[in-house]
Amino acid sequence: MGESVGQDPATDDPYRAGFDDAAIGLVVLSADEATIVAANRVLHDLLGWPPGQLTGCATADFLADRPEGLGDGIQVWRRADGAVLDVRVRRSGRTLVVETVDADAAAHSEANREALENAGLGEWRWDRASGLLTLSRRAARILGRQPGRSVPWDELKTGLSDPELARLGATVAEACRSGKPYHFDTPVTVAGRTVILRVRGQAVPGRGGELAGMVGVVQDITTRVEARDEILSRDQRLRVATTIAKLGIFEWHMLEDQAIWENEHMYEIFGHAPEDGTIGKNEFLNDILHPDDRAAVRHAISKALREDGILQIGGRIRRKSDGAWRTIDMAGRFERDAPSRLPRRLIGVVADVTDRRIAEERQSLLIRELHHRVKNTLATVQAIVGSTARTASSIEEFYEAFVGRIKSLAHTHAVLTEDTWQTASLANLLLSELKPYAEVSVLGGAEGRISLDGPAIDLPSEIAVPIGMAIHELTTNAAKYGALSNRSGRVAVTWSLEPGGPAGILRFHWRESGGPPVRPPSRQGFGSRLLQRVLITQVQAEVETDYDPDGFSLTMRAPIPPRNDSLNPLA
Repeated sequence: MGESVGQDPATDDPYRAGFDDAAIGLVVLSADEATIVAANRVLHDLLGWPPGQLTGCATADFLADRPEGLGDGIQVWRRADGAVLDVRVRRSGRTLVVETVDADAAAHSEANREALENAGLGEWRWDRASGLLTLSRRAARILGRQPGRSVPWDELKTGLSDPELARLGATVAEACRSGKPYHFDTPVTVAGRTVILRVRGQAVPGRGGELAGMVGVVQDITTRVEARDEILSRDQRLRVATTIAKLGIFEWHMLEDQAIWENEHMYEIFGHAPEDGTIGKNEFLNDILHPDDRAAVRHAISKALREDGILQIGGRIRRKSDGAWRTIDMAGRFERDAPSRLPRRLIGVVADVTDRRIAEERQSLLIRELHHRVKNTLATVQAIVGSTARTASSIEEFYEAFVGRIKSLAHTHAVLTEDTWQTASLANLLLSELKPYAEVSVLGGAEGRISLDGPAIDLPSEIAVPIGMAIHELTTNAAKYGALSNRSGRVAVTWSLEPGGPAGILRFHWRESGGPPVRPPSRQGFGSRLLQRVLITQVQAEVETDYDPDGFSLTMRAPIPPRNDSLNPLA
């Protein structure tokens, strides 16, 4: 047809009639394709020209977007009124078939098809009558199929599990009933590996409204899902880590002067609720931060901004919920859109280190206290060695007295160590010294040779050691020379707590009876010096001794120092 019409359509009536009456636009070009030789009525109507006026016109006048010449496919032509028109052109030699296309067909150009592939989208169409899926090249690659051949749905669905098939079937059925598009993500086994597909589709109705088929696109989103899961996993790990470490995380916008995001630990640390709103810079510096810490914090902020470094600050804040002062450490970095621009936001972490600081201070205090006690203990041991050596008449007597005094000292320290508040029970100190010599009756009973009567009193470490040593000397003297040196002697110890001083006055009374007649000592031994000097010097005690022939007695009044709560590990 192209050659017959091209030769002379006007002289061949049968061909000319067919040419003019064709239902599609036809045009014949000159040999150089620069001029229109003939055009039928449909083409004239399509381009808005009167019948017969296109003959002899230049083809370039009609090509709105193809200066390089005519070709196959969708093109943009210019009408007589200057408007543009989307047409589809099919070429056979110098004869062109020209017809209009709708907007969807015009948009679905070859370039768009390439864009779909570049976006990872493959097109598909399912025909209900045949049960076959027609796949684009991209869709075939995604589903692991050979391009150019249709795939039965029964074959394709083998890559889905039964529960997944049921779920997807319900989704598609509901979309078909409502007439709306549908989409879903699903795992599918393709070529032995599991991929995640994102499918979008739309039901295509038949002439009677029944379902004739479906069309849509498919995309492999496995990499995207894996990346998302990895981000979620990292977020979860970060959330767990910050929860365990009790770290507050925030992002503060500088221009808006408010936190645009903060985690739940920020609310706990600062004692405010989400409905209270976020904390701005001025509120933090002027109201929440301790006045004594504000200058240092402002300086640290200025330095971090100036040097573009890490912001590290510490200080005390007043918690809104209960008004308590808490100590925090904060670290963050100012983020900028460009090196030369001002920072837009601060991202950082906050930790409540109040308990840690208290523990550090307590540890430092305990170390100083330990140093002090070791120093005093060594001085006491040195005094014991020197005094025992001066008063002992033989090596055996020195050994016996020295070992006894060291054991007493060790026992007192053991009692102190066992108590969490570093105190020693007065009753326990007495029992440990007196029990080996005779039966002890507690709370003033009369059945034993030794009776103890007094309230429960815990002696702080600074007076427990010298009082323990004094009890040891009193017991040793009673066992050697006094009431515990025979079978009939008795020892009665009473004590009470009298008002006075920061924690009361200890009144301690030791009374012996039934022993050998008592005589005042002819010389002052270690025991006498301990009772008279150590108690007075270290305990600030008032000591009275009575060498009555019927039995020795001692009365002591000693102020009890207050407990130091900083030394209590349970406080």
